Amino acid sequence: MTAAKGYAAQTVNAPLAPFDFERRDVGPHDVRIEILFCGVCHSDVHQVRDEWGGSIFPMVPGHEIVGRVTEVGAHVKGFKAGDLAGVGCMVDSCQHCAECNEGLEQYCDNGFVGTYNAKDKDGSVTYGGYSNSIVVTEKFVLHVSEKLDLARVAPLLCAGITTWSPLRQWNAKKGDRVAVMGLGGLGHMAVKFAAAMGCEVTVLSTSPSKEEDAKALGAHKFVVTKDPEAMKGISNYFDLIINTVSAPMDLTPYVASLRLDGTMVLLGVPPEAPQLHAFNLIAKRRRIAGSLIGGIQETQEMLDFCAEHNVMSDVEIIRMDYINEAYERMMKSDVKYRFVLDLATI
Repeated sequence: MTAAKGYAAQTVNAPLAPFDFERRDVGPHDVRIEILFCGVCHSDVHQVRDEWGGSIFPMVPGHEIVGRVTEVGAHVKGFKAGDLAGVGCMVDSCQHCAECNEGLEQYCDNGFVGTYNAKDKDGSVTYGGYSNSIVVTEKFVLHVSEKLDLARVAPLLCAGITTWSPLRQWNAKKGDRVAVMGLGGLGHMAVKFAAAMGCEVTVLSTSPSKEEDAKALGAHKFVVTKDPEAMKGISNYFDLIINTVSAPMDLTPYVASLRLDGTMVLLGVPPEAPQLHAFNLIAKRRRIAGSLIGGIQETQEMLDFCAEHNVMSDVEIIRMDYINEAYERMMKSDVKYRFVLDLATI
């Protein structure tokens, strides 16, 4: 075992504070990474506060991890010391079910192993990226291009892949009309990806003040959803809607903006079931679907696309000891658009 330093919540709702713990030694198929930056995700707050149930304490959050490889196991072939590397929301899966065999580890029949707040195969609890190092099996480590700003890459490992995956699954392409609901950590990446794919991108928002930011991120159009006339103007319009909103809502008027065979993909998790009149689906053979992060192969594809098209997250870099204040600001949407921890400050 090797000593590691991090920040952890010792109990539910406790503030995060310095925490010393141990990482496993590097096995034959393992990669050790010195963590340089880690994004701060809304799910970190949910799990620290046990809002989803089943939280394990002490908890070291963080699943948007980038850093540099410091050691590899004897059988590792794809990485060497000195390489840049990333780790997302998963650090293992069963690797033998149908989903894993298709490269869809996030849907593993036996449950993937989360980067933190999960039980590893040996029964130990996983600790995440709010720390100075991590050891992960090679199959779940990703290559990161030297061309990219590493701090701005970190959120791609969750916010990025969560929006990339449905755009690819529903074959978003040049000329398609794509709408993005919610302009936060997820939404701003959906806008960037869809624009880079050549789609016509529209941001749907209740806040007129967000129009300038939406256009700066690459959106071609902006619709204030509280305006009935504006909503009439997008009836039967979109091929695909990426819905990142986690607030309670009536989906009916948004579904009505889908064309024949159009799809709305749900990425947010509202505390209450959304409302929807079924006739709006039936009338135009519309669909509502869900999507969860992305597989390892798909995540690598996304990172390669980002390197080719210079797509990265917009971030605010913070010190490790600012994390509790960052949580409060994040819950008020007071960040554009993702906090990223500088682990040199730990």
